[in-house]
Amino acid sequence: MFLHKHPYKPFIKEDTTKLIVGTLPPPRFSTGQLLERDVDFCYGSYYNSLWLFIDKIHNLGLRFDNSKEAIEERKQFLIQQKIGVCDIVESAERDKIDASDLGMKNSVLRDVIGYINQFSNIDTLLFTGGNSKNGPEYFFRKHLKTYGLKLELVSNVVPRIHKFVIASETKQSVKKKRVIKTVSLTSGSGAANISISRLPLYKQLKAKNPDFNTFDFRVMQYKEFL
Repeated sequence: MFLHKHPYKPFIKEDTTKLIVGTLPPPRFSTGQLLERDVDFCYGSYYNSLWLFIDKIHNLGLRFDNSKEAIEERKQFLIQQKIGVCDIVESAERDKIDASDLGMKNSVLRDVIGYINQFSNIDTLLFTGGNSKNGPEYFFRKHLKTYGLKLELVSNVVPRIHKFVIASETKQSVKKKRVIKTVSLTSGSGAANISISRLPLYKQLKAKNPDFNTFDFRVMQYKEFL
């Protein structure tokens, strides 16, 4: 049995407005066995592709290597864009050492609602995956139940959008209602390519341009929110 612990603390600043919420990075980030093009930071797996999408959208020219400079580039982008990262899984057990969400057992969740209460400017959560078992939205729904809260559907078109309302206490000890939006982005993993290829919108765009691919589709989708 492998105990898969999250190697990074949440990355959140006082003026953060959006939180990227995933599950766990591949086990090699916890054991320190990075690949040549991995970056030792949140979503640093070159094969996860999130930073490739961001790099394409913002034309950043990011480094993809094990250097401290690559880490700093990503931190500066997040700070400038007021984006934070708070994956929902703190740890999980695995029978097989791989990055599969389905392979996680006895998952220990982070208190994402606690962070939302602590950082009052957060108004949007960006899930790096939908409501499939052990995905970020799936775990977040379980997490919400512990607070007596639930998601309310806003849009059922991919990427699906929900909202929920919390009452946060201000520094003046006044309860303030906050509406938090959630967006379930298509996962950056290769396993999601099959589901993308089945989407009517993807089929339409592919028919118009045979060179259009699943990477382009994600860039198009993520661009609206990142």
